[in-house]
Amino acid sequence: MPLTSTRTAPRTPSPASPDTARAGTHAAPRLMLATDLDGTFLAGDAEHRQKLYRLVDRHPEISLVFVTGRGLEHVMPLLSDPILPRPDFVICDVGATVVDGLTLQPVQPLQAEIDARWPGEHAVADAIGGFPGLVRQDVPQERRCSYFCEPRALDEIRSEVESAARALKCSVLYSADRYLDILPPDTDKGRTLAALAEHLDVPHGCVLVAGDTLNDLSMFTAGFQGVAVGRSEPALVRATQQLANVLHAKSPGCGGILEAIDHFDLLAADDPHRRAPKSRDVGKSELVMVYHRLPYEEYVEDGVRKRRRPTSPNGIIPSLLGFFGSGRKGSWVAWSIDDPKLGAFEERTPVDEARYPHLTAARVKLSKAEVDSFYKRFSKEAFWPMLHTFWERARFREEDWKTFLKVNRKFAETTAAEAAEGATVWLHDYNLWMVPAYLREMRPDVKIAFFHHTYFPSADVFNVVPWRREILGSLLQCDYVGFHIPRQVENFVDVVRGAMPVETLDRESCAPRFLTYGCAVGLDTVTTRIRVGDREIGLGAHPVGTDLARIRDGLTQPDVQDRMRKIREEFAGRKLVLSIERLDYTKGTLEKLLAFERLLEHQPELRGEVTLLMVCVPAAKEMTIYRQLQTQIEQAVGRINGRYSDLGWSPVRFFARGLPFEQVLAHYAAADVMWITPLRDGLNLVAKEFIAAHGMAGTSGVLVLSEFAGAAAELKGAVLTNPHDPADLMAGLSQALAMPTDEADGRQRQLMDIVTRYDVERWGHDFLDAVDAAGSGAGEHRYAMPSNEVAQASA
Repeated sequence: MPLTSTRTAPRTPSPASPDTARAGTHAAPRLMLATDLDGTFLAGDAEHRQKLYRLVDRHPEISLVFVTGRGLEHVMPLLSDPILPRPDFVICDVGATVVDGLTLQPVQPLQAEIDARWPGEHAVADAIGGFPGLVRQDVPQERRCSYFCEPRALDEIRSEVESAARALKCSVLYSADRYLDILPPDTDKGRTLAALAEHLDVPHGCVLVAGDTLNDLSMFTAGFQGVAVGRSEPALVRATQQLANVLHAKSPGCGGILEAIDHFDLLAADDPHRRAPKSRDVGKSELVMVYHRLPYEEYVEDGVRKRRRPTSPNGIIPSLLGFFGSGRKGSWVAWSIDDPKLGAFEERTPVDEARYPHLTAARVKLSKAEVDSFYKRFSKEAFWPMLHTFWERARFREEDWKTFLKVNRKFAETTAAEAAEGATVWLHDYNLWMVPAYLREMRPDVKIAFFHHTYFPSADVFNVVPWRREILGSLLQCDYVGFHIPRQVENFVDVVRGAMPVETLDRESCAPRFLTYGCAVGLDTVTTRIRVGDREIGLGAHPVGTDLARIRDGLTQPDVQDRMRKIREEFAGRKLVLSIERLDYTKGTLEKLLAFERLLEHQPELRGEVTLLMVCVPAAKEMTIYRQLQTQIEQAVGRINGRYSDLGWSPVRFFARGLPFEQVLAHYAAADVMWITPLRDGLNLVAKEFIAAHGMAGTSGVLVLSEFAGAAAELKGAVLTNPHDPADLMAGLSQALAMPTDEADGRQRQLMDIVTRYDVERWGHDFLDAVDAAGSGAGEHRYAMPSNEVAQASA
């Protein structure tokens, strides 16, 4: 909700000071809700939570203030939760900290006044820490020092502690007879809230305070209307029993707050924002695939939009389609450009009525400008370089982020309309990071699974993203999140751990499925389940397999056989080293060329004996970020050929174009060595296709693979190389060229066994089996409702 609601404002603060801008927006709210968190705003029945959160988030005249004893660092994870409305202000550290809820900057001059009364953490710790039995609490805190002490021991030192605090001109606040806070004088939740209300010119009659423990008492005695929610601590109930301005509600948590809004007539009964949301009709699809590409190709001929089966070598689409081959009811959600010149836009079309009678393509209508911003520019210029650890290349633009959110919401709306009650929704890749946040709000009943096809970096790289907390908050709405290899799972957990409290529930050994210490991306154990807040999320490593059936069928075609024969004849007597990749700085193409040049220089006996055949698929014309790289690669090819070519031999054959998959297969099977050198890669399916092509052709090729490719953790038998080290790149290729036949045969058998066992079909089934085993956490989400109320959920 907060992603697009009336409460959301730009992340970048305006030139005006934060409190000036805020005061202009919320100078006179109809209602300022100042609420404790645990046991109050975060508690209550699911239906009550949903109703209150929606009301607060959508109502332009409600101002929300979190008032908590926690430190700001402990509150920040809640601000990443897309289900919770974003507060306008946060009062934390038992009143010692007050910040703007959007910018998290101090509200001045209130914060400066509190700071002036505080003698400093170390002065307090030195004066108080020496008392016997006092234990400093290891929690984030500012302008306060918190301690624990057993009740009997505390009774013995209470007067001495209070005397030491008075000497520092500090206050002591006790709670639960065993906790105490040393605070600046005249500082507590109620006083700071009263100062904030005065600062914003909010009348006391417009403020409703809510709490459930004695720690909240100061808010109730500050002259505001208040509610002690149901199941409040008995001590709070007794302390407020005689206060006329306090309601003792029956319902716990959010339900009690809703009772108080009615009791004190804080909103009109006919307020339009209190109306129940319109019901949403659920779809009929048991499984919904959400992918950036349609399961068929669209093209325009003679001004008419037409379609055909995919011609791309991407084996994932046929595999995903296979889940609907048995007549399973499903939908495939993907974007399509709306061009008015081609007639009315079709939102739903059959995919293939003969093969998949119950599969519908649900097309998300996007303009060309949205596609250019969302996919061709933002995804590739902001997220792609960051994901592959080239963070210095990333370009983050707020306007593109807004388009990204808009497009992701469209995907979520289409998905919500397609999914049957309790359906499984399978989301694919980083282009759809924010879909889980929107979808969980719209359809709390569905099971959300996400597979990350690209590399996922460590926290020190991922944290450069300005919207990292929003992205994490969205992904944590999923029930299951999968990655290619354990290293990427652990990177994700590391990023989450740096943003919010997380508990590891289950781990398992990576061996024998994956390499542990044998490559740069190896690990010994991997996290398989975590708990964040009230939700449990399953995690797993699922390297995508290759489409063996497609490779087998392709190799039997006469034109492929003929092509293989011609390639072998052309390079007879020479070693053929093959390189096939997209034009991208992540692929290490230039590094590979420089290493090959160095190899010819240091081993002159190889001149005329080896040829590097490079197929480099160019990027789309709109992706201008690759132009300089293409020029550098072409210059390197020209230099090497100019330096070493003779009349009958060119060391490098370079093709700056894509090849049909059948031709690619022929080159795979004819090559002696496959040289794959990405600087960073999520997986790399080319490596597996090369192995499969040789295995099915009954031959052996040597795979030289970057140890920074995800496949390196899985493909035991490859010659691993470090593409960041020119000498190691050269050594790896040299080893492959000189490898004895029996060693090459042995490596090929080992690799083929892996590729055959873990093909793309098994990948898909293993992933969905893991999703089913993880179960649905819908019942734990704050918006979760009984299944018979699903139809009442609304965007």
